[in-house]
Amino acid sequence: MEYIYAALILHSAGKEITEDGVKSILTAAGIDVDDARVKALVAALEDVNIDEALEKASVAPAAATAAPTAAPTVEEEKKEEEKKEEKKEDDTAAAAAGLGALFM
Repeated sequence: MEYIYAALILHSAGKEITEDGVKSILTAAGIDVDDARVKALVAALEDVNIDEALEKASVAPAAATAAPTAAPTVEEEKKEEEKKEEKKEDDTAAAAAGLGALFM
């Protein structure tokens, strides 16, 4: 993640995203730099319009939060807990019946 942040810092400053630029930011932050990751990042971002990608990324979360789901009520939570308890009891009874067959 820090590699992407370094690229975004360069972009925000209006600088070209280069291997040296990314390395210098990561080094200044005290991060051990993996040259292969830096090369892969710079190559992957070569043909990407970062402004457009950021715009699309900022729209998606807003759309996801536009229709929030209602939180379950206390009654619904109690019903779910009761169902879980009933299922556990049924499972225990079935297991006990299966064990009883061993001694017949």
